[in-house]
Amino acid sequence: MSGATAEVTGTAGGGVVHRALAAEVTRVRGLQPGRPPRVLDVGGGSGAWAVPLARLGCEVTVVDNSPNALAALHRRAHDAGVHHLVTPVQGDVDALGEVAPERGADLVLGHGLLEVVDDAGAAVAALTAAAAKGGAVSVLVAGRYAAVLARALAGRLAEARAVLTDPDGRFGADDALRRRIDAAALREMLEANGALRVELLQGDGVLDGWVPGAVRDGSPAAARAVAELEGLAAGATPLLDVSARLHALARRPG
Repeated sequence: MSGATAEVTGTAGGGVVHRALAAEVTRVRGLQPGRPPRVLDVGGGSGAWAVPLARLGCEVTVVDNSPNALAALHRRAHDAGVHHLVTPVQGDVDALGEVAPERGADLVLGHGLLEVVDDAGAAVAALTAAAAKGGAVSVLVAGRYAAVLARALAGRLAEARAVLTDPDGRFGADDALRRRIDAAALREMLEANGALRVELLQGDGVLDGWVPGAVRDGSPAAARAVAELEGLAAGATPLLDVSARLHALARRPG
Protein backbone atom coordinates (compact mmCIF):
# COMPACT_ATOMS: atom_id res chain seq x y z
CA MET A 1 0.00 0.00 0.00
CA SER A 2 2.89 2.33 -0.66
CA GLY A 3 1.83 5.37 -2.66
CA ALA A 4 0.53 5.40 -6.20
CA THR A 5 1.57 2.99 -8.89
CA ALA A 6 3.41 4.24 -11.94
CA GLU A 7 0.24 3.78 -13.97
CA VAL A 8 -1.58 6.09 -11.59
CA THR A 9 0.99 8.83 -11.17
CA GLY A 10 1.74 8.93 -14.89
CA THR A 11 3.25 12.00 -16.52
CA ALA A 12 0.66 14.72 -16.07
CA GLY A 13 1.89 15.73 -12.63
CA GLY A 14 -1.58 15.75 -11.13
CA GLY A 15 -2.15 19.47 -11.88
CA VAL A 16 -5.94 19.28 -11.94
CA VAL A 17 -5.92 17.10 -8.84
CA HIS A 18 -3.68 19.50 -6.92
CA ARG A 19 -6.01 22.36 -7.85
CA ALA A 20 -9.03 20.45 -6.57
CA LEU A 21 -7.27 19.64 -3.30
CA ALA A 22 -6.13 23.24 -2.86
CA ALA A 23 -9.72 24.41 -3.37
CA GLU A 24 -10.90 21.95 -0.72
CA VAL A 25 -8.24 23.22 1.71
CA THR A 26 -9.45 26.78 1.10
CA ARG A 27 -13.02 25.64 1.78
CA VAL A 28 -12.03 24.03 5.09
CA ARG A 29 -10.15 27.16 6.15
CA GLY A 30 -13.24 29.25 5.50
CA LEU A 31 -15.34 26.97 7.70
CA GLN A 32 -12.72 26.45 10.43
CA PRO A 33 -10.49 29.56 10.39
CA GLY A 34 -9.01 28.90 13.82
CA ARG A 35 -7.09 25.72 13.04
CA PRO A 36 -5.08 24.06 10.25
CA PRO A 37 -7.00 21.72 7.93
CA ARG A 38 -6.50 18.09 8.97
CA VAL A 39 -5.54 15.70 6.16
CA LEU A 40 -5.20 11.92 6.26
CA ASP A 41 -3.24 10.44 3.35
CA VAL A 42 -3.73 6.67 3.19
CA GLY A 43 -1.02 4.87 1.25
CA GLY A 44 0.74 8.20 0.84
CA GLY A 45 4.19 6.70 0.42
CA SER A 46 7.01 9.21 0.26
CA GLY A 47 4.75 12.27 0.36
CA ALA A 48 4.02 13.26 -3.22
CA TRP A 49 0.67 14.62 -2.06
CA ALA A 50 1.34 15.14 1.64
CA VAL A 51 4.23 17.56 1.33
CA PRO A 52 2.46 19.99 -1.04
CA LEU A 53 -0.56 19.95 1.27
CA ALA A 54 1.67 20.63 4.26
CA ARG A 55 3.11 23.58 2.34
CA LEU A 56 -0.45 24.90 2.21
CA GLY A 57 -0.48 24.79 6.01
CA CYS A 58 -2.32 21.50 6.51
CA GLU A 59 -1.56 19.04 9.28
CA VAL A 60 -1.04 15.81 7.34
CA THR A 61 -0.96 12.27 8.70
CA VAL A 62 0.42 9.73 6.23
CA VAL A 63 -0.47 6.09 6.80
CA ASP A 64 1.60 3.60 4.85
CA ASN A 65 2.78 0.06 5.49
CA SER A 66 6.28 0.62 4.06
CA PRO A 67 8.99 1.76 6.52
CA ASN A 68 11.19 2.77 3.59
CA ALA A 69 8.47 4.97 2.12
CA LEU A 70 7.86 6.62 5.47
CA ALA A 71 11.58 7.26 5.88
CA ALA A 72 11.61 8.92 2.47
CA LEU A 73 8.58 10.96 3.53
CA HIS A 74 10.42 12.17 6.62
CA ARG A 75 13.39 13.31 4.51
CA ARG A 76 11.17 14.96 1.92
CA ALA A 77 9.14 16.83 4.52
CA HIS A 78 12.29 17.94 6.34
CA ASP A 79 13.87 19.20 3.11
CA ALA A 80 10.68 21.16 2.37
CA GLY A 81 10.64 22.67 5.87
CA VAL A 82 7.25 21.19 6.75
CA HIS A 83 8.29 18.20 8.88
CA HIS A 84 6.47 19.70 11.88
CA LEU A 85 3.21 19.41 9.94
CA VAL A 86 3.65 15.84 8.66
CA THR A 87 3.12 12.78 10.83
CA PRO A 88 4.15 9.38 9.39
CA VAL A 89 2.30 6.34 10.72
CA GLN A 90 2.99 2.75 9.76
CA GLY A 91 -0.29 1.00 9.10
CA ASP A 92 -2.69 -0.35 6.51
CA VAL A 93 -6.12 0.57 5.22
CA ASP A 94 -7.42 -2.76 6.50
CA ALA A 95 -6.83 -1.54 10.05
CA LEU A 96 -7.14 2.18 9.49
CA GLY A 97 -9.34 2.66 12.54
CA GLU A 98 -6.47 1.52 14.77
CA VAL A 99 -4.14 4.33 13.67
CA ALA A 100 -6.49 7.12 12.58
CA PRO A 101 -9.43 8.47 14.61
CA GLU A 102 -12.90 8.01 13.18
CA ARG A 103 -14.29 11.23 11.68
CA GLY A 104 -10.98 12.92 12.43
CA ALA A 105 -9.95 14.32 9.04
CA ASP A 106 -11.28 17.21 6.98
CA LEU A 107 -9.80 15.63 3.86
CA VAL A 108 -8.94 11.96 3.32
CA LEU A 109 -6.76 10.86 0.41
CA GLY A 110 -6.73 7.41 -1.14
CA HIS A 111 -4.60 7.96 -4.23
CA GLY A 112 -3.36 4.86 -6.05
CA LEU A 113 -5.09 2.77 -3.41
CA LEU A 114 -8.30 1.25 -4.72
CA GLU A 115 -6.56 -0.56 -7.58
CA VAL A 116 -4.13 -2.41 -5.29
CA VAL A 117 -6.18 -3.42 -2.22
CA ASP A 118 -7.90 -6.77 -1.91
CA ASP A 119 -11.32 -5.28 -1.21
CA ALA A 120 -11.96 -1.89 -2.78
CA GLY A 121 -15.38 -1.56 -1.13
CA ALA A 122 -13.93 -2.10 2.32
CA ALA A 123 -11.21 0.44 1.57
CA VAL A 124 -13.81 3.05 0.57
CA ALA A 125 -15.69 2.35 3.80
CA ALA A 126 -12.50 2.86 5.83
CA LEU A 127 -11.69 6.13 4.06
CA THR A 128 -15.25 7.32 4.63
CA ALA A 129 -15.16 6.45 8.34
CA ALA A 130 -12.01 8.55 8.75
CA ALA A 131 -13.62 11.64 7.22
CA ALA A 132 -15.32 14.17 9.45
CA LYS A 133 -18.93 15.07 8.83
CA GLY A 134 -18.87 17.48 5.93
CA GLY A 135 -15.36 16.31 5.08
CA ALA A 136 -14.15 15.07 1.71
CA VAL A 137 -12.62 11.87 0.39
CA SER A 138 -10.31 12.18 -2.62
CA VAL A 139 -9.48 9.10 -4.69
CA LEU A 140 -7.24 8.77 -7.73
CA VAL A 141 -7.39 5.53 -9.69
CA ALA A 142 -6.04 3.97 -12.86
CA GLY A 143 -8.50 4.29 -15.75
CA ARG A 144 -9.55 1.17 -17.61
CA TYR A 145 -10.08 2.56 -21.11
CA ALA A 146 -6.85 4.53 -21.29
CA ALA A 147 -5.04 1.26 -20.57
CA VAL A 148 -6.94 -0.40 -23.41
CA LEU A 149 -5.98 2.35 -25.85
CA ALA A 150 -2.35 2.46 -24.74
CA ARG A 151 -1.92 -1.27 -25.21
CA ALA A 152 -3.72 -1.32 -28.55
CA LEU A 153 -1.57 1.50 -29.92
CA ALA A 154 1.53 -0.34 -28.73
CA GLY A 155 0.43 -3.45 -30.62
CA ARG A 156 -0.25 -5.44 -27.46
CA LEU A 157 -3.66 -6.52 -28.68
CA ALA A 158 -4.13 -9.52 -26.40
CA GLU A 159 -3.52 -7.34 -23.34
CA ALA A 160 -5.82 -4.63 -24.71
CA ARG A 161 -8.60 -7.20 -25.19
CA ALA A 162 -8.08 -8.59 -21.69
CA VAL A 163 -8.19 -5.18 -20.01
CA LEU A 164 -11.36 -4.36 -21.94
CA THR A 165 -13.19 -7.61 -21.20
CA ASP A 166 -11.90 -8.68 -17.79
CA PRO A 167 -14.35 -7.79 -14.99
CA ASP A 168 -11.54 -6.05 -13.10
CA GLY A 169 -9.75 -4.58 -16.12
CA ARG A 170 -6.64 -6.74 -15.69
CA PHE A 171 -4.49 -8.10 -18.48
CA GLY A 172 -3.53 -11.32 -16.72
CA ALA A 173 -1.98 -12.97 -13.71
CA ASP A 174 1.18 -10.87 -14.02
CA ASP A 175 -0.72 -7.58 -13.76
CA ALA A 176 0.52 -5.50 -10.84
CA LEU A 177 -2.93 -3.95 -10.38
CA ARG A 178 -5.91 -5.78 -8.96
CA ARG A 179 -8.35 -3.62 -10.92
CA ARG A 180 -8.75 -0.68 -13.27
CA ILE A 181 -11.87 1.41 -13.01
CA ASP A 182 -14.06 3.42 -15.38
CA ALA A 183 -15.91 6.60 -14.41
CA ALA A 184 -19.32 5.03 -13.87
CA ALA A 185 -17.88 2.24 -11.74
CA LEU A 186 -15.89 4.72 -9.64
CA ARG A 187 -18.97 6.83 -8.91
CA GLU A 188 -20.97 3.71 -8.04
CA MET A 189 -18.20 2.44 -5.76
CA LEU A 190 -18.01 5.71 -3.82
CA GLU A 191 -21.76 6.22 -3.50
CA ALA A 192 -22.66 2.56 -2.92
CA ASN A 193 -23.58 2.77 0.77
CA GLY A 194 -24.97 6.30 0.70
CA ALA A 195 -22.29 7.67 3.03
CA LEU A 196 -20.57 9.71 0.30
CA ARG A 197 -21.79 11.98 -2.47
CA VAL A 198 -19.49 12.55 -5.46
CA GLU A 199 -19.09 16.29 -6.09
CA LEU A 200 -16.27 16.17 -8.63
CA LEU A 201 -15.32 13.50 -11.15
CA GLN A 202 -12.55 14.48 -13.52
CA GLY A 203 -9.76 13.07 -15.63
CA ASP A 204 -6.07 13.42 -14.85
CA GLY A 205 -3.76 12.67 -17.74
CA VAL A 206 -6.56 13.02 -20.30
CA LEU A 207 -4.42 14.21 -23.21
CA ASP A 208 -0.93 14.68 -21.79
CA GLY A 209 0.10 11.11 -22.46
CA TRP A 210 -1.02 11.28 -26.08
CA VAL A 211 0.83 14.51 -26.94
CA PRO A 212 4.22 13.71 -28.58
CA GLY A 213 7.10 14.41 -26.26
CA ALA A 214 8.81 16.55 -28.87
CA VAL A 215 5.79 18.85 -28.86
CA ARG A 216 5.27 18.89 -25.10
CA ASP A 217 8.94 19.49 -24.32
CA GLY A 218 9.65 21.76 -27.26
CA SER A 219 9.39 25.04 -25.36
CA PRO A 220 7.95 26.55 -22.19
CA ALA A 221 5.08 27.93 -24.28
CA ALA A 222 4.29 24.46 -25.61
CA ALA A 223 4.36 23.01 -22.10
CA ARG A 224 1.93 25.71 -20.93
CA ALA A 225 -0.34 25.04 -23.90
CA VAL A 226 -0.44 21.32 -23.07
CA ALA A 227 -1.19 22.09 -19.42
CA GLU A 228 -4.00 24.47 -20.39
CA LEU A 229 -5.46 21.91 -22.79
CA GLU A 230 -5.22 19.25 -20.11
CA GLY A 231 -7.10 21.47 -17.68
CA LEU A 232 -9.90 22.02 -20.20
CA ALA A 233 -10.10 18.33 -21.08
CA ALA A 234 -10.21 17.16 -17.44
CA GLY A 235 -13.92 17.89 -17.12
CA ALA A 236 -15.00 17.01 -20.66
CA THR A 237 -17.39 14.08 -20.30
CA PRO A 238 -16.55 12.41 -23.65
CA LEU A 239 -12.85 12.37 -22.72
CA LEU A 240 -13.22 11.39 -19.08
CA ASP A 241 -13.12 7.65 -19.60
CA VAL A 242 -9.94 7.74 -21.68
CA SER A 243 -8.00 9.52 -18.93
CA ALA A 244 -4.94 7.71 -17.64
CA ARG A 245 -6.27 8.40 -14.15
CA LEU A 246 -9.69 9.23 -12.77
CA HIS A 247 -10.02 11.61 -9.85
CA ALA A 248 -13.09 11.90 -7.66
CA LEU A 249 -13.81 14.15 -4.70
CA ALA A 250 -16.72 12.88 -2.62
CA ARG A 251 -18.34 14.55 0.36
CA ARG A 252 -19.50 12.97 3.61
CA PRO A 253 -22.76 14.80 4.42
CA GLY A 254 -22.59 17.06 7.45
